[in-house]
Amino acid sequence: MNGLSISLRRALLGLGSIALAALLILLLIHFGRINWRLTLYQLQHASRGAFVKLLLLNCVLVYLSSEKWRSVDAALRRVSDPIPSRTASFAITSAGMALGLLLPVQLGMTAARTLGTLVYGSVLKRGTAGTLFEQSFDLLVVTILAFTSGLTWFFKGAGLTWTITAVAMTVLALLAAEPSIEHLRRLATLAAHAPMRQGRIGKIQQTLLNLRHSEVLNASLARRLVMLSIARFAVIVLMAGQVAEAIGVPIPLWSIAAAIPFVVIACLIAITPGGLGVNELTFATALSIFGTPFSLGAQWALANRVLSAASCILIGAFAACTVGLKRLRSIHE
Repeated sequence: MNGLSISLRRALLGLGSIALAALLILLLIHFGRINWRLTLYQLQHASRGAFVKLLLLNCVLVYLSSEKWRSVDAALRRVSDPIPSRTASFAITSAGMALGLLLPVQLGMTAARTLGTLVYGSVLKRGTAGTLFEQSFDLLVVTILAFTSGLTWFFKGAGLTWTITAVAMTVLALLAAEPSIEHLRRLATLAAHAPMRQGRIGKIQQTLLNLRHSEVLNASLARRLVMLSIARFAVIVLMAGQVAEAIGVPIPLWSIAAAIPFVVIACLIAITPGGLGVNELTFATALSIFGTPFSLGAQWALANRVLSAASCILIGAFAACTVGLKRLRSIHE
């Protein structure tokens, strides 16, 4: 009975999540006064050149994400553990992004990498913990840039203000990498000499003890992860710009960059599949704050969902086929 009640509860939560996503999309359509016929026409006649650029940029995004994970995995794995190839890492990461269309993005990526590392050993350590650790740097960069966007809005600035402030803040983040790692090392040392306690405090102590003997607490690794996270953010902005170009919607690139941090933070707490509805409403609202009419932002946000999802599915399918062909070739050899 307990198993049945848990399954029923999960099913109800899933249905509630889907219903909420549908409601949010309907609200977006209503308040954005979206013309369905015009939106479908724009999607059907989207610029092929812009979509190809979107695909290529999405490939770069997956590559950067897989490189972040590989960098952390190199610090976490044992000497005897097998090393996933770049092709396998790319395929697992692209699968995570595709799963992010149905699940919260972070959960989809974590699930894909946890399953993907089954054949490599230390699943929870290399798949789950490694993904959560490397994604924390994405969150760090997004938080910094959200502060930048807030300052730009408060002082009624524009593209130049946001860009200068964003560059200054990211440089500070890079400079703060080494002192932050040293601070964590000191905390780990203090934890090692303190008597072990029970409960949550004891778990925190144990985590710090584990970190003390881990290669993860490395200043050069932290700087590399920050730089890769900054590069990922830049690619995401360029991808969003290609969507605007594909459907012919004039949205300044800087305002998209300023809006993205709020969208990422909102999707972290979203309970809808892939942040559906939450992503689009937050995008349209944030863009309106930086000068783009809500109706135009809503129209672009829906197109962004469709075209980005299409590119993720295509890349995921291509990566899966590539890995499958390689395995077949190795079996025959």
